[in-house]
Amino acid sequence: MEFEILILGSDANAYYMARCTHEAYNKKAYLIGKEPLSFTKYSNILNIQYEKRLWDEEQFVKTLNQFAITHKTKKILTISTNETYIEFLIKNREKLAKNLIYSSPNLETLLSLTNKEQFYKTYKNSLLEFPETIYFDCTKNTIIPSSLTFPVIVKPANVVAFNHLSFEGKNKIYKINNYESLEKVINIIKNAGYSDCLIIQEYIPGDDSNLFDAVVYVDRKRKVKLISFAQIGLQERTKTMVGNAAVLINGMNTTNGDTLKMMKIIQKFMESIPYQGFAEFDLKYDIRTNSFKVLEINARQGRSSYYVSALGANLVKILVDDLIYQIDIEEKKLTDKLLLSFVPKGIIKKYIVNSQFKKEALRLWKQKKKVSPMIYKKDKNIKRFFMLKKRLWNYKKEYKNSYWRS
Repeated sequence: MEFEILILGSDANAYYMARCTHEAYNKKAYLIGKEPLSFTKYSNILNIQYEKRLWDEEQFVKTLNQFAITHKTKKILTISTNETYIEFLIKNREKLAKNLIYSSPNLETLLSLTNKEQFYKTYKNSLLEFPETIYFDCTKNTIIPSSLTFPVIVKPANVVAFNHLSFEGKNKIYKINNYESLEKVINIIKNAGYSDCLIIQEYIPGDDSNLFDAVVYVDRKRKVKLISFAQIGLQERTKTMVGNAAVLINGMNTTNGDTLKMMKIIQKFMESIPYQGFAEFDLKYDIRTNSFKVLEINARQGRSSYYVSALGANLVKILVDDLIYQIDIEEKKLTDKLLLSFVPKGIIKKYIVNSQFKKEALRLWKQKKKVSPMIYKKDKNIKRFFMLKKRLWNYKKEYKNSYWRS
């Protein structure tokens, strides 16, 4: 059966899904993005098209249907790399060409995961544990709650609406140490035009190695077929990237948390809701309660999910087998150790706090049990080569000057 791969977005997530396509089928994926980004624009394993109005829902539908017409004799596996495009796909299922094939939950389930207020409220009595959370409605609330213990985390409930805003002082996540800073941040966000709920959440103590990442795939029959569980040693440090893993090791856990138990909880949870497709869990181990607290669930593969492919479970092939060929996928729990790193070795040596994690990361690096999602030997382009060298160099400045401290 002939098919094409269409990736929506032009970021790091989009690049490694193109890499998965090339590794699995030795073919180029197609990409439609809003604007050129360094991760993908110099790639030789992509056919790239840009549409600057791709975040406009009507134009999104028009653009995808035009693409579908040009490939009308083939099925088109359509892969989203962010929440905006996933929401557009689901909301416009009846308007989109039938040869566009994609894995997704219904709209109600999607919003219960992507909208942070709905997420914490909908699943507060589920198998999952969450940090203590309060909700600040930017359209109604004028008084900041007085019963706060600092530091706290502030983040938007409506990620899609927040991502569409551009303003000075915009962070993906804010770590706040006092009332004065909290009031200032709330006012900055409100004045930028954000008119939804803000999440104000307790800060779970611990350095970056208390963070964990789990990737799950739920097939068309709503059964979990894949699950990983990785410990993060270091997260990104720029304002728009904090919360994303920069270094992780699958199969690693230096805490007292029960990894296998948490994997079972995740599997039961995902099979208890009407979900289909990839999902990524962001968790933090809470030493105070000896439990993993779920910070969020991304209704897609995450920025660092390529390690799953490197462990032998190619992300694109899983989608093709399930949705295009409709064959049963082998169940896999990925427990082998593998290091994923976006950053150079010097950053690992200097900035990872957990000495046990650092030692294991350097051992895996030496033994070549390590992968970098952006570095693909078969993607040969001199401009891309120098871009990657520059990115690795820039990490030194980013970590040195970061606003974020664990």
